[in-house]
Amino acid sequence: MYSATNTRIIVPEFDYHRPETLTEVFSLLAKHEDQARIMAGGTDLIVKMKMGRVNSERLISLAGVSELNGISSGSELTIGSMTCIQAVSRSAPVQNNYPALFEACEAFSTVPIMIMGTIGGNLCNASPAADTVPALLAFDASVDLVNASGCRTIPLHEFFTGPGQTALKKNELLQLVRLPEPTVGTGSAFIKVSRVVADISQVCAAVMLVRAGEQVTNCRIALGAVAPTPVRIHRAEESLIGRNGDSSAFDNAARIVAEEIKPITDVRASEDYRRQVAVVIVRDALVAAWQRAEDTFENE
Repeated sequence: MYSATNTRIIVPEFDYHRPETLTEVFSLLAKHEDQARIMAGGTDLIVKMKMGRVNSERLISLAGVSELNGISSGSELTIGSMTCIQAVSRSAPVQNNYPALFEACEAFSTVPIMIMGTIGGNLCNASPAADTVPALLAFDASVDLVNASGCRTIPLHEFFTGPGQTALKKNELLQLVRLPEPTVGTGSAFIKVSRVVADISQVCAAVMLVRAGEQVTNCRIALGAVAPTPVRIHRAEESLIGRNGDSSAFDNAARIVAEEIKPITDVRASEDYRRQVAVVIVRDALVAAWQRAEDTFENE
C-alpha cells in the first residue's frame, strides 16, 4: 500500500534538459508546454517525485543559467534566483547589512541542502515554513518575474497566494530578489524553533527595526509556519512605531503577534505550542534587533 511517508529509491524516468540561457529555457517551455517542470536546486522537487506527489515527463534545470546566479550590492541588494543558500549566507553584504537573512540561511537544514538549495527554489516552493521568507519580508523584498515577453516586479508579500502556490504565471520564472538598502540605525534578527536543527520550522520569526535614540521609527515583523503563507504582523509593527524600545513595548508587540497569527496543529507542533513560541521568539528577536540597531547607529 502506498504511504506518504515512504519514498521510492529511484525517481521515475524523465527527460532532463540543462539550458544555459533564459532564451533556451523559454524555448523549451514553449515546446513542451505542460509536460515540463522547472527545477532549481531540486532538494524539494526530487523528493516529491520519489514520493509520487509530483510526476513530470521532463525537467528543465536552471543550474546552467548563469544570468540567474550571483549577488550584487549598491543602492539595493540583488540576489539571483539560482544563488545557493550557502552563497547567500557567505556574502559579506548580507552578513554586514542583513543579519536576519544571514541567520535564516544559517538555520537552513543541512550543509548539503544549503549548497544545493537556492533562494529562488525556497521562494517558489511556497512553503508556509520557508526559512528565508520571513527575513526577506522583514526587509521589504520584491521579486522580478520574467517570461519570454518581458519582466515584472512585485512585492514579495504579493508573491505567495497559498500553501505551495505563488503568483507565477504560466512559463514565468523568478529571476531576481531585491532588497532595499537598510537605513542608518537599522537592526534585524531571525530566530527559528524546530524539533531538530535540520528540520522544517515549527515557528520562525524575523524582525527589522530602525531606531533613533531610544525610539522605534520603523519596524517589520514576519513569521513562518503560523499561517497558510509567511506573514507580516502589521498591528504589532504599528504598536512599536513611535514608542521607546523597551521591554514593555516589545512584550506588547509579541502578545499582539500571538493574537494575529493562525497556526495549525500538525505532526511538528500543536497550535497552542506555536502560539506560545511565537511570543517568545518575536520578543527575543526584537531585543536582538534593537541592540544591533544601536551598534549600527553608533558606527555611522
